[in-house]
Amino acid sequence: MGGRGKVFVLRVPEGEELLSYLNEFLESNSVKMGSMFILGSLKKVKLAYLNVKTGEYVVNEMEGFYELLGLGNVSLKEGKPFAHIHIVLGDEGGRAYMGHLVEGVVFVAEVVIVEFTGEEALERRREYGSLWLWPLKVWSSTL
Repeated sequence: MGGRGKVFVLRVPEGEELLSYLNEFLESNSVKMGSMFILGSLKKVKLAYLNVKTGEYVVNEMEGFYELLGLGNVSLKEGKPFAHIHIVLGDEGGRAYMGHLVEGVVFVAEVVIVEFTGEEALERRREYGSLWLWPLKVWSSTL
């Protein structure tokens, strides 16, 4: 049985690469499971889309300034904390782009991480080519 651990509220410094910064933060704070929410803006982004026919990700690179809304989870990947984040970006024309975050240079990023605790952390496993997934089991908590 698990529960809720710490809640982290942070701002990622301008110019940092978002995913690397968050993965380093998770590791240095020993966060092994959780959820995260991100608001802000990015200056340069790589988004990925999974091609289910090939099992490989197609990466789209975007230059410019984009508003950011992100939602992600935290689990273990090859024994280390791993932030799995999907984002929606908005440009000045009101167009939206979404996908799996590969890289993003921060202009502003405000992040809330809610840690989940338990005896056993969820560990991702490689399936369907390059897709890393949670095992098919239910993890429950009383928060």
